[in-house]
Amino acid sequence: QVQLIESGGGQVQPGGSLRLSCVTSARTFSHYLMGWFRQVTGKEREFVAAIMWSGSTTYYADSVKGRFTISRENAKNTVYLQMNSLKSEDTAVYYCAADRNPRGNHDWPSEYDYWGQGTQVTVSS
Repeated sequence: QVQLIESGGGQVQPGGSLRLSCVTSARTFSHYLMGWFRQVTGKEREFVAAIMWSGSTTYYADSVKGRFTISRENAKNTVYLQMNSLKSEDTAVYYCAADRNPRGNHDWPSEYDYWGQGTQVTVSS
């Protein structure tokens, strides 16, 4: 069973920054599509960003383009989400996800095989 453990969440003022990390136990992590999603209570899980195994291809939701950056270090089995210029509407629980066999639907939660437990991000003054 693959485990994903997120860290780095917390509370920050509008305009601030946070860096989320996700460490996975997957043996073939370097082959996985990795994604970040977020969810607000009572709403559906929302795609934030994804990164292909090589790190050369990334995807972003329109709402975070230019503010968030996804990256990965395959040698450390870790994916990151750098979040800058945070807004109150970015407040959510953020989840890391892993896809063993990418089929092109990087923004669908159902595409992913494994999920972390989530980390809370609160943007508030």
